[in-house]
This record gives sequence, structure tokens and C-alpha cells, in this order.
Amino acid sequence: MDVTNVPPPGKRRWRPPPANARSWLLVPASKPELFAEAAASEADAVVLDLEDAVVPAAKPAAREAVARWVEAGNRTWVRINDVTSAYWDEDVRLLASLPGIDGVVLAKTENPAQVEATAAQLAAGTKIIALLESARGIETAIEIADAASTFRLAFGSGDYRRDTGVADLAIAMAYPRSRLTIASRIAGLPGPIDGPSLDRAQDALAEAAQSTVHMGMTGKLCMHVDQVAVVNQNLAPSRNEIIWAQEVLERLGPDGSGVEDGSDMPRLARARKIVDLSQTFSP
Repeated sequence: MDVTNVPPPGKRRWRPPPANARSWLLVPASKPELFAEAAASEADAVVLDLEDAVVPAAKPAAREAVARWVEAGNRTWVRINDVTSAYWDEDVRLLASLPGIDGVVLAKTENPAQVEATAAQLAAGTKIIALLESARGIETAIEIADAASTFRLAFGSGDYRRDTGVADLAIAMAYPRSRLTIASRIAGLPGPIDGPSLDRAQDALAEAAQSTVHMGMTGKLCMHVDQVAVVNQNLAPSRNEIIWAQEVLERLGPDGSGVEDGSDMPRLARARKIVDLSQTFSP
């Protein structure tokens, strides 16, 4: 690959804070011709992928493409190879020297020590999303979430299915999704990021995004730019929810001064959360 053809900085739109980011767009780091389009998209976060999206022989050139993109003035997230792989060391060595990294997604995380080992190699304060992709990772979710350097959890659903033989059905995938949601809550982390949907049909994608919401997850990986809008819409408060929340706040008061009994408190908390989120997603 000719890395001298890496596109110039792309137009970067306003994005919500990464703790609230809904759509996480994965872009193969071996395809720099796609970087500018991704940066200009409506994705809440763009992740240049050095792991599964790049074959071993192309990884050195992909790292160089990431470096040139960041050195050109762009910021990005980067998915790096897992700690046990032959590629992790080169990944973290590169990213430690780049000033435009929003954070990393650590592939195939299976224990908190892997998160901390990664953090030790990166610039202080670099955000790390632990991507859990195996039975062991799911069962260690609470410990991983509790690691001091873990920023958020994400679900590598495809590799999890390969590891366990579980079918791609909502009921079969409910357990690992619940584990990530519960672990995130226990550790005080933002809601976890769900795995991607391979189906690009709008109705099927909307249904999958609603399943993400139902499981208490607040983000979703995307494989294609045309998935972003559907994910953003379904992972944000709906118009009806916002109207309901505003009515509750008007009746009970933003400060709770109109609360008459204990049953009002859960409604007030939910209304506040909905209004806060609606404002977060409206720059």
C-alpha cells in the first residue's frame, strides 16, 4: 500500500463525549482512502482498526497509515491487537508517540492485567475500551470493568459466537450482554457498547439497535457508514420520550419540589436522564 496517498485531514463534525457515544464506526486501518469519509460522517466515534480488519502482512503499512492520518491533524480512536498477540507491542509503541489519539479499543480482553499493561505503555490518561470477545472475557467482566484504566466495556459479539458456538439470536446473546451491563453498573462505568450488526437492511438494523437498548447498552459498533444514522436514532431518546420527560419535570419540578410520594422518584430520575441525554446529542 502506498501510504503517501493518505488523504488530508477530513472534516470532523461535533461529536458527543465518548462516555455517551452511540455509534462507533470501525474503519480498516489498511484502507486510508476511507478515513476522511468516516471522519466527516455522523458517527459519534471513529475507530481505525489495526486488528481483525487487517491481515498480518498489511499491519505495518496500516500502522503507518494511522500515524500519517494523526500527524496530519486528525484525532481518532484505534482498535489494537490483543496483549497476547505478536502485534500488540508494535501497536502500543506507535500510539504512545501519537498526540491525536482519543483512546484505544483493546481487542480480546480477558483480564484486568491486560488493560493495565496497555495503559502502562500509553500516554497517561489514554482512554481504554476493553473489548470482551470470549467466554473467559465475559466471565471476568466485573474484574475488567473494575480495572483503574478501563473507560468503557464493549462486546465482540462475532468472536464470542465463534468461541462459544452460541447462535446469533437475541435470547442466546442476552447473557453476555447482561454481564457487560451489570459489570459496567457495578464499576460505575458508562453503559457498554454492543457488537456490530452484519445486516445492513434498515428495519433489521433498527430492531438490533432496539435490542441493544433493551439490554441496557448505550453504544453499538458499526461496520458501515450507512449504519450510523439508524444506530444514532435508536440509541437516543425518542421524541415521545422527550415529551414525557418534559411533562414529568414540569409536574414534579427539576429539583423534585413537586414530589408527593416515593413512586415519583423513579419517574423523576428517568425524566432527568432523558432530558440530559437529549441535550447531550444536540450540540
